[in-house]
Amino acid sequence: MSEGIMSKAATMEIPISSNGVSGTLNEDESLEQDLQQVMVSGPNLNETSIVSGGYGGSTEGIIPTGNLKGKTGHRPSSHPSLTSEELSRGVAVEKFDLVKKWGINTYKCTKQLISERFGRGSRTVDLELETQIELLRDTKRKYEGVLQLARALTAHFYSLVQTQRALGDAFSDLSQKSPELQEEFGYNAETQKLLCKNGETLLGAINFFVSSINTLINKTMEDTLMTVKLYETARLEYDAYRADLEELSLGPRDAATLNRIEIAQQHFQIHRMKYEKLRGDVTIKLRFLQENKVKVMHKQLLLFHNAISSYFAGNQQQLEASLQQFNIKLSSAASDKPSWLEEQ
Repeated sequence: MSEGIMSKAATMEIPISSNGVSGTLNEDESLEQDLQQVMVSGPNLNETSIVSGGYGGSTEGIIPTGNLKGKTGHRPSSHPSLTSEELSRGVAVEKFDLVKKWGINTYKCTKQLISERFGRGSRTVDLELETQIELLRDTKRKYEGVLQLARALTAHFYSLVQTQRALGDAFSDLSQKSPELQEEFGYNAETQKLLCKNGETLLGAINFFVSSINTLINKTMEDTLMTVKLYETARLEYDAYRADLEELSLGPRDAATLNRIEIAQQHFQIHRMKYEKLRGDVTIKLRFLQENKVKVMHKQLLLFHNAISSYFAGNQQQLEASLQQFNIKLSSAASDKPSWLEEQ
């Protein structure tokens, strides 16, 4: 039973990131919990077993030392505690093998990363794909700048609209209390109220623009960049196991080395397939992201231009038509409504 669990653990892989730690925070927490479980479920030092046949050998010849204290010369053939001890030993062996493989994988990738940083190791490079990835990161930074400015414009314009509303109310009150200036205060009050109404309409368009850009940056682009991070981790692992295989191939060809080369070849093929799969995923996501970005930004920039120009030209009908073109409804719950980009 112990050999079966060890064989199962030997096939497990733990992905790591480029800095030599586990790929995600959840995996680190899981590993720490597994280590704690080993300490709890492992065999008690007071019940240490004497194993004949070496580490990981057959369970035949296991003599619980706890039984030697009371009954010498008596070996129980079947006892419930023996099964429990086998299970504990199997769990401990499995966790130990898991930690061992994680450590080996971490060491190889850290070694590869340091070699690349100091220019001593070779690195697999896809120039076209890496150019597209760098372009995406640069585009994301620039779009974040646009988003920040658009939010600032929204905040300032909202303050302007509130000021116009208060000024219109003040003019309206004074028109009733100042008969000699009633007409002058009256049309100024009407002007400020009209500007306030148009300002609220423009705010609806700007808020819609901000919401769509935010979704594009923090959902669509970020999702693609998460896949890029997985691809970069897989690339590092691929190069690490490739370098390990090349190093073994240059050594002596005795029986032990040939066996290590065969194992290294298997690991290399596994990471090569993982790397190629993620490279294909990144290529597809980048293409779809580019198409989606052009489609979204074309409509959002058209909305932003039409709304701004209509407002400052004083064309109330054109301003309202711009919002109707994109099915934007002005209401108190407009900010809670999903953006056009989220509905696609």
